[in-house]
Amino acid sequence: MFLAIETVAHPDFFAEIVALLIATALVAFFCHRIGIMPIVAFLVTGAVIGPHALGLVHNEALIEAAAEVGVILLLFTIGIEFSLEKLARIKRIILIGGGLQVGLVIALVAGLLALLGVDWRTGVFTGCLVALSSTAIVMKLLMGGGDVATPGGQASLGILIFQDLAVVAMVLVVPMLGGAGASGWELGLALAKAAGIVALVLITARRIMPWVLERVARTCSQEIFLLSVMAICFGTAYLTSLAGISLSLGAFLAGLVVSESRFSQLAFAEILPLQILFSATFFVSVGLLFDPLFVLQNPLLILGVILAVFAVKVVATGVGLRVLGYGVGTAAGASLLLAQIGEFSFVLERSGRGVGLYPAGLQAGGPEVFIAATVALMIATPFMYPLGDKIRLALRRRSEVGPTPEPQQSDDRVAGLRDHVIIAGLGDVGYALAEILDERGIPFVVLTLDPDRANEAEQSGLRVLRGNYSRQHELQHAGLRSARLLVVADDDAETTRRVVEAARALNPNLSIIARTRFTRDVLELREVGAGEVVSEVQESAVRLLARVLETFDVSADEIARHQDDLRASGGGGRATFGGPVVLSEAARRSDSCSHAAETREVFPSAPGCEECLRMGKRSWVHLRICMHCGHVGCCSESPGDHAAKHFKSAGHPIVKSLEAGETWTWCYEDQTYL
Repeated sequence: MFLAIETVAHPDFFAEIVALLIATALVAFFCHRIGIMPIVAFLVTGAVIGPHALGLVHNEALIEAAAEVGVILLLFTIGIEFSLEKLARIKRIILIGGGLQVGLVIALVAGLLALLGVDWRTGVFTGCLVALSSTAIVMKLLMGGGDVATPGGQASLGILIFQDLAVVAMVLVVPMLGGAGASGWELGLALAKAAGIVALVLITARRIMPWVLERVARTCSQEIFLLSVMAICFGTAYLTSLAGISLSLGAFLAGLVVSESRFSQLAFAEILPLQILFSATFFVSVGLLFDPLFVLQNPLLILGVILAVFAVKVVATGVGLRVLGYGVGTAAGASLLLAQIGEFSFVLERSGRGVGLYPAGLQAGGPEVFIAATVALMIATPFMYPLGDKIRLALRRRSEVGPTPEPQQSDDRVAGLRDHVIIAGLGDVGYALAEILDERGIPFVVLTLDPDRANEAEQSGLRVLRGNYSRQHELQHAGLRSARLLVVADDDAETTRRVVEAARALNPNLSIIARTRFTRDVLELREVGAGEVVSEVQESAVRLLARVLETFDVSADEIARHQDDLRASGGGGRATFGGPVVLSEAARRSDSCSHAAETREVFPSAPGCEECLRMGKRSWVHLRICMHCGHVGCCSESPGDHAAKHFKSAGHPIVKSLEAGETWTWCYEDQTYL
C-alpha cells in the first residue's frame, strides 16, 4: 500500500527564487575562493541562470522588482555614507573634477556619434549613460583596499558623488530629450525643479530628521528603529517620484537626510544586511540581461564599443584630475578605476527606452550591445584596480601628489585614534571604566545604543558613538583595526558573544576582555575569541573565599593561590576543560627523559589552542598541554602546530595529550614518549 504524497502548493515564482539564491551562493563562493569580488559573481550568476543560458529564471518582472528595491537600498546607504559634511569637505573635487569628467564624457560621446550621423539628443542621452560609473563597485574596492583616504581615492569619491547628484538632472532631462520639441526653457525648468527638490531635502536634513531619529532611538528597540529607517527610505523615494524623480534618486536623497542625524551609522548598520541581499539581486538581474549568443555573433562590434567607452572615460577623467593639479600617476589610477559604466545607467537606459531613446540610436541591437559592454567593463574593473596602483606607483613623484584634500574621516570623534580602548556598552560598568580612562588620559571610545546614557556621557566630555556594537560596521567605525583593546561591558551573554565574534573576525590580534554574569558563559566566550572573561559570579566567589580565609589568618600568598585555583576552575568548584593536569609518578621517574622531574601540576591556559583562539580560529586537530606552564597548543597535524612553536619559544619540552582517552606524554627535547 502506497501513501499518496500531496504536493504543497507554493507560488509559481518560488522555484525561481530558490534557484536564484542557490546559484548565487554557489557562484559567489567559488569566485571568492579564486579571488573574484562578489559583484562579479552576481553578474556571472545572472548570465548563467538567465533566459539566454540555462533558463532557470523566466519571471524577469519579479527579479526586476526585487532589483529595483536593491537599487533603492543601495543608493540610500550611499547617501548615508556621503553626508552633507563630506560633500562640503571635497566640494572642489566634486564640482570641478566631477563636472569636467561628466561634461567631457557627454561631449565626446555626442561628438563621436554626431560624426556617424546620430541625432544630438540621442548623442547626449548615450553620453549620459556612459558618463556614470559604478559607485557600488568602486567604493567596494576602495574600502576593501583601505584607499578611500588616499589622493586617488578622494578624487574617485568626489567624481562619483558628482555623478550621483548629476543623475537628478539626467532623469529629468531624458524625457525631454525624447520629445520632438525640447526647448532650452524646458530644460532649464527641469534643472530648477531638481535644484528645488535638493534644497528641500537639505532643509529637512538639517531641521527635522535629527529630531525624528532621536525620538525613535529613545525607544531602544531595534525593530522600531529599522522600520522607521525603512519608512524614511521608501517614503522619501515615493514622494520624490511624485515630483518626477526616480525612486532610486529619492532614496539617495533620503540617505543624505538621515546622514545628518547622530544615529546615521546605526541606521546604516541596521539596513546594510537588507541592502546586501537586494543589491545582489540587482546585479543578478543585470546578468540576466546578458546574452552570450549575441556576444558570440557580434564580438568585434562589442569589443569596439568596450574599447571606445574605456578610452573616452579614461581621457575625460584624466583631464579633469589633471586640471585639479593631480599628478599623472594618481590621475591614471583613478581613471582606470572609473572606466566602467555604472549600475544606475541601466535605470537611465530603461527610462530612455520608454520615451523612444536607445543607445547610439540603435533600436535593434543597441540595448544588447550596451548591456554586454557594461557587464564586461564591470567584470574588468576589479582587475583594473591593481593595475592602476602599479601605474601610480611607477609614475609617482614628489611633485605629483597634487592638491591635498581634507583627509577622509568617518567621524571627528574617532579621528586620529590609535592604540585606543573600545568600550562596548555604557551601563554602570562601562560608564565607570570610561570615566577612569578619561581621567588617566588613555584614549578610548564608547559604543552604545542608549540615547539617554549617550547624552549624559557626552555632557561629561566622554567620547561616545551611537550604534549597535554587535555589528562589524559599527566596530570598524570605532577604529577596531587600530585599537589596542576591546572591552565588552554588556551584561547580556548572547550580545557579548556576537560582539566578540564580530571583533575577532575583523582583527584577529586584538586583545578582548569580556564581561558576563554567570560562570557557565565563560567557556563559550573564550571559545569564540575572548582573551579574558570576567564573570561576576566567579569574582564574587573569589572575593568571598578571600574574606573567609582572612578570618582564619591564612597568609596572603596562600589566599592568592586559592584564588587563582578558583578562577582556573571556573568558579564553580570544578575545573573547566579538564581541571588540573599532572604527570603520573611513573612518567615523572621515566629513565628515557631527563626533564619529566621538572614538571608540575598545571591548569589549561585556554579551552582550546591559545593562539588559534586569539586569532579567532578553531583550526586545531589535536590539543597538547605544556606540563611546565599549562599552555594549550595544537599538534603537528594542525595548520598552526602551536604546541611545538611554544616549545621552541619557551624552552618547555614536556607536553601531554588533552584528547579524550589518551594518556601519553611526549618530550620534544629527548624525542621520546613517557
